[in-house]
Amino acid sequence: MLSKNKKPISLHDSKPEGPFPDPAMGEPFLLTPGPLTTSEEVKRAMLKDWGSWDGDFRAMTAELCRRLLDMLGEGKDDFDCVPLQGSGSYVVEAMLGSFVPRDGKVLVLANGAYGKRAAQTLGYLGRDYHLLDKGDYLPPRGAEVAHILEQDPEITHVLAIHCETSSGILNPVEEISKAVYAAGRKLLIDSMSAFGAVPLEANTIRYEALVSSANKCIEGVPGFGFVLARKSELEQAKGNSHSLSLDVHAQWDVMEKSGQWRFTPPTHVIAAFLEALKAHEAEGGVTARGARYRNNRDILVAGMRDLGFETLLDEKWLSPIIVTFFCPRDECFDFSQFYELMKERGFIIYPGKLTVVDSFRMGCIGHMDGDIMRRVVAAAGECLKIMNVTSAAPPASALEERRLLAS
Repeated sequence: MLSKNKKPISLHDSKPEGPFPDPAMGEPFLLTPGPLTTSEEVKRAMLKDWGSWDGDFRAMTAELCRRLLDMLGEGKDDFDCVPLQGSGSYVVEAMLGSFVPRDGKVLVLANGAYGKRAAQTLGYLGRDYHLLDKGDYLPPRGAEVAHILEQDPEITHVLAIHCETSSGILNPVEEISKAVYAAGRKLLIDSMSAFGAVPLEANTIRYEALVSSANKCIEGVPGFGFVLARKSELEQAKGNSHSLSLDVHAQWDVMEKSGQWRFTPPTHVIAAFLEALKAHEAEGGVTARGARYRNNRDILVAGMRDLGFETLLDEKWLSPIIVTFFCPRDECFDFSQFYELMKERGFIIYPGKLTVVDSFRMGCIGHMDGDIMRRVVAAAGECLKIMNVTSAAPPASALEERRLLAS
């Protein structure tokens, strides 16, 4: 806890300039990979009730799908959008269960928790899979994918995690895609934490389907995800699914015929997401959103390194979504205390999700800009002083392990 003579920094002590004011009612900034900090406009959009079968709400669903498809660029006409109730893990399961035939086999490319969760999901679904586990430090590369596909002709699909937020690594999906289609297989992409800020234009990178979620780079709130899939894949998916609720083909078929969701939709979340999509377009789309997030990352990383912290990943693999930092070796550092001190200063950070080393994560996405990231760094420095941490450097063993595993 803070000492009695130490006053927490109020969210309103240093108000950022420009279009990113502090959240209303003293809410903290969420430095997480989602849910994340949203704008006042997004919050206000949830104050009205909507009838789920009403024509106005059907029009909202149609607009949502159109705007999402527009992000695919010139290849969008080959795709359709299918929104689904639930969190990101729900739509990943829906994609795998709907597009992978029951006698299919998936090469799962994992370098963190979400690739491993996808493999676990396939186990529940009774789908065969091969897991390539790269650990926490490195991405799967195209040459590795090509070799595995050459050795195993039974593999029908490859699943890639676009941004693995357990480490913060941005995986090279373009080279993975080239390897997949050179071998005559199909690529599915979990772009949960990257879509909307990192380009995935369909005429540049080949894939059959991708999934993402409302509460990520579009800056909406949790409650649904969406599948952007080739129409040919949607047509072939009939009868594949293991689940009534997570059947992408069935949801698509009903929406095509009636414009309605099969089951009760999260109406307020949809209204908020539409507002977020309009703001995304007004900001400049994927290019501008990604540029803001990269600037947030660069300011955060430079500032934290000035304090003595070190990133888990080498520079070239740092995503603009979330950054993992090693915990300091200083015996005075305690993550639980650090978390609470940062929260008192208006910033909620994220614990580490690594199996090998102690770490924590700070997100770069959400309704935040560079001024706010500078305040994050200042707050972190103040917390270190309160904790009497004289050095934020990580254990030498962690750096050596990173060097060995990344070599």
